[in-house]
Amino acid sequence: MSVAAETQALLDFWYSAAMRPRWFDSTPALDDEIRAHFERLWKRAVAGNLDHWQDTPEGALALVIVFDQLPLNMYRSRPESFATEQRAVAVAKRAVARGYDKLIQKDRLMFLYLPLMHSEHLDDQDLSVHLFTEAGLTDNLRFAEHHRGIVRRFGRFPHRNDILGRESTAEELDYLASPQAFKG
Repeated sequence: MSVAAETQALLDFWYSAAMRPRWFDSTPALDDEIRAHFERLWKRAVAGNLDHWQDTPEGALALVIVFDQLPLNMYRSRPESFATEQRAVAVAKRAVARGYDKLIQKDRLMFLYLPLMHSEHLDDQDLSVHLFTEAGLTDNLRFAEHHRGIVRRFGRFPHRNDILGRESTAEELDYLASPQAFKG
């Protein structure tokens, strides 16, 4: 399968009418479906075999989805779900630096920026808020600001602590027990 065909197949799946309502409302069945269809692709990306996807706007977007979104489903509640997060951040930043975000359809753009919102680095969070603002993606902007507030306050996302084997501080435990807690 050609690069264009492979990236298009992934994008067709991710942006399909059936998938859109499940982006942020997954089920174990969907996680299993994504793992069955895309785990080998993710492993190829991890091995560096898909780095050339970054050479086009659509390829960069597809690679970001592979590194950022797919593991969140395939490995939900496991450390592997965050294993390629920073690779997604690097691909997203490179795509933005190349101006690819200006060439991607607006209804698809949020997934190019989401790795920045998922990052536990404050400068990535600041860039996320800036990009969502600049693109006029106001629905996503409030989530970007919320995520940045968590990272600004704690330096990380406390809900990941158990998954990643990190010890929570007393302040993080109080936050996680509160009704305001973000649980992923």
